[in-house]
Amino acid sequence: MNLFDKLVQVMATLRGPSGCDWDRAQDFASIAPYTIEESYEVADAIAHDDMAALRDELGDLQLQVVFHAAIAADRGAFTIEDVLAGIVDKMERRHPHIFGDGPRRDWETLKAGERDGAQVTGALAGVALGMPALLRAAKLQKRAARVGFDWPDAIGPRDKIDEELAEVETATDPGHRAEEVGDLLFAVVNWARHLGVDPEAALRTANGKFERRFAAMEALDAGFADRNLDEQEALWVQVKRAEPPAHT
Repeated sequence: MNLFDKLVQVMATLRGPSGCDWDRAQDFASIAPYTIEESYEVADAIAHDDMAALRDELGDLQLQVVFHAAIAADRGAFTIEDVLAGIVDKMERRHPHIFGDGPRRDWETLKAGERDGAQVTGALAGVALGMPALLRAAKLQKRAARVGFDWPDAIGPRDKIDEELAEVETATDPGHRAEEVGDLLFAVVNWARHLGVDPEAALRTANGKFERRFAAMEALDAGFADRNLDEQEALWVQVKRAEPPAHT
């Protein structure tokens, strides 16, 4: 028995009559947050170039795939073999120039053809709701652009930011303000897309930079939390100036 089959067997045992109460009680919805969390932990291990952590996190993510498939099998929906057969077929179908004698084709065009074949309607259909919001916004915008609904250059989305910012400032109640902030963020994503910037990756980098600088401030001054804002800002400037230039 190979290790993958053993993992499938372990999950079957955990969900069996003499298995684990917690594992037997789970359904798709209850473990979906863990699946998303494990995906982020894989990305975090990659960002830190930590191969030991990446090995472990990939195992955890593989467990999630097997877990979902086991729930589906219990319901008679599909099996792990169906999952594997489906992804093998998809990868071969999307690479006809490698696994067949077809021409090389654009990946998004192939995916669009699959959506048509599945009778999924609308240019925006099939963009997963569970994606991070920035990533989903960019994907929705790309889909709209494929059918011509897009600014011709970066000027339009940049002007849209000013328009949406003004609407945030004139919002009259919390609900309206939240809606306008959402529109502003959507506009920023659109501008980033026109500039060739991945907004999700850019924000992830900004988060990391903020964490690094904040930790450096705390290391400089053990009493950082007790300082007033002007003193904290002075530490921020000190830390920022001490960093090597990001670009040359």
